[in-house]
Formats: sequence, C-alpha cells, structure tokens
Amino acid sequence: MALNFNPSSVFDVFPFLKSVPQAEWTAAQPRVLTYPSQARIFQKEDAANYGMFLLRGTVRITLIEENGSESLLTLLSAGEVCSLLVLCGLSDRDYPGSLIAETEVEVLFVSKSSFLSWIQVQPTIRNAIFGGLLDGMIRTSRMLQAKHNEPLEARLAKALLRTTTDTNPLLHITHQVLANEIGSAREVVSRVLKRYQEKGWVETGRGWVRVTNRGMLEAQLGDLVTEA
Repeated sequence: MALNFNPSSVFDVFPFLKSVPQAEWTAAQPRVLTYPSQARIFQKEDAANYGMFLLRGTVRITLIEENGSESLLTLLSAGEVCSLLVLCGLSDRDYPGSLIAETEVEVLFVSKSSFLSWIQVQPTIRNAIFGGLLDGMIRTSRMLQAKHNEPLEARLAKALLRTTTDTNPLLHITHQVLANEIGSAREVVSRVLKRYQEKGWVETGRGWVRVTNRGMLEAQLGDLVTEA
C-alpha cells in the first residue's frame, strides 16, 4: 500500500537524510510503501531502479543460489540500509538476492540515481551509510558463526521466538524457508517441529507454525545456550 511521503517521519528514522536539499527530494521521486509479513519487497530487477530505506519492521536478506534455492544472509531492521544494495549500486552489478518482510514493514524508495548521488556527494550520508555497512558486515559474520556453533534446536527456537509474539503467535512460513534461515535441511527441521508439537510447544500445518508455549521454547533455548 502506498503512503504519502512525510519527510519528518523519515528523518526520525534516518536523521542523516536531513542534509538532502528539498529540490533533490523532488528529483528522487520518493514513495513510501507498506508490505505485509512474508511479502517479497525487493528483488534483482528492482536494484536497477531504486534505493531503499527501511522505516519500520524487520526484513530478511536472502541470497539466491544458482539452483534457485535461497539462504538467509542477515536481517535488516528499521533505520538500516542494505549493504548489498549499496555495493551493487556502486559497482553497477545485479542484486544477488531478495528482501522478504519478516514483519509488516514500511519502506521508502527513491530513484537509484539520487540514492547513489547522495552517497557520493553528501559526506553526512556517506559516513552514515558506510558506517552501517561495517555494522552489517560484523552482524552477518556473527550470524554465520552462530550457525556453525549453536545447536540446531537453539537456532530453530530463536527463529520461532523472534518472528512471533504472545499476541501474534502464528507464523506463515514453510519448513523449507525455516531450514534455509537457520542453515539446516528441511527434513531435520520437520523432525524437530514434530517433536515440539508432540510436547505441546507448537502447532504446525501446511505453510504455517503456531507457537503455543513460548515459555518452554525460551526455557529450552536457555538450556541449550548454557550447554553450548
């Protein structure tokens, strides 16, 4: 859904964008869109036309492999800019993955030419963007390390707890996508979810998982982290 562009609300999340002159905002053709959870909001072909700023919510950044499978690279939160998007724009290369809404999200799109010009010409914006790239690289490295070091059950529990709440316990996601996110195989994730269901911690169906006992998942997560 398209929303009216409100500079003050954008500046609350990205204060460094205040340095952009009004005339350049007009040329950038800004538009704010909202997407529901699990919507695909940015793909390979979009990188040729747009820059993107996440105003609200959380987004999964995935890499698309040659065989068509997707793997989770990192998560993007409100106030952050996708490092892949910036690097692809500066190097004039195709975007190698997609961005998928993990929660309902609100996104600001601007023209690619304006986006790149701001990075190159505005020191405040350049420093903020590249500082964010460094933070993103560190976070991605930590996520990859956790995939190797944490037990599968811990990674799965974290994913389920992070993407649900007490008031919204239903997650629309397939076992394959969950497996991609935590770095495992679909069959393994399905077995663990079946075990959780037998214990009464979750309910599952085709394309969805509902957390029914967050306390037990959190307790198990604590036990697994302690043991690790």
